[in-house]
Amino acid sequence: MSGATENTLNRPQTNQAFGIRTIAGIGVLAAASFVLQMFEIALPFMPSFIKFDFSDLPALIGSFALGPISGVLIELIKNILHTMDSGSFGVGELSNFLLGAVFVGIAGIVYRKMNNKKGALIGSVAGAAAMAVMCLPFNYFIVYPVYYNFMPEETILSMYQAIVPGVKSIFQSLLVFNVPFTFAKGMVNVLIAFLIYKRISPLLKGRN
Repeated sequence: MSGATENTLNRPQTNQAFGIRTIAGIGVLAAASFVLQMFEIALPFMPSFIKFDFSDLPALIGSFALGPISGVLIELIKNILHTMDSGSFGVGELSNFLLGAVFVGIAGIVYRKMNNKKGALIGSVAGAAAMAVMCLPFNYFIVYPVYYNFMPEETILSMYQAIVPGVKSIFQSLLVFNVPFTFAKGMVNVLIAFLIYKRISPLLKGRN
């Protein structure tokens, strides 16, 4: 994403007419996102049930290259596929979709309005920040209450306390661990997208 002008990022399609190439691009990126979601990385500073993956990266690239609706669709397809091999009864996938849609949707919308490198950066950071903020209510009110049916709240809290003994509640744990982790995860995907977008966007848009 470097160059002499600010228009380094190629202009996205001016409409969301889903032609054959757009549909193909969504399919390829959704498949890549699904595969990346399977390669989860455990981190020593997070509870063992929270892992890092790069599955939002293809959706972010799709949101830039094909438009924000395409990015959201990539997140949706990825999570539908993931429900076929998941023990979260769809709740984890629902949360992942909602958070991912916030991230790539905001990034894509801002980039469409500010079609340059600065717009891509502003949109990406805003999307990552919004995703981090929304992960708190999504997890606290939707995801964790379902998980309590299979793992007691006290057990989950103890996994956080094993890392930082000072946390006293699930809400505080989410604030201390999940919010900054989610933002950092988003920004890692942003960094990689900036490094590779220029090379692959012509393939998605049918340009040489």
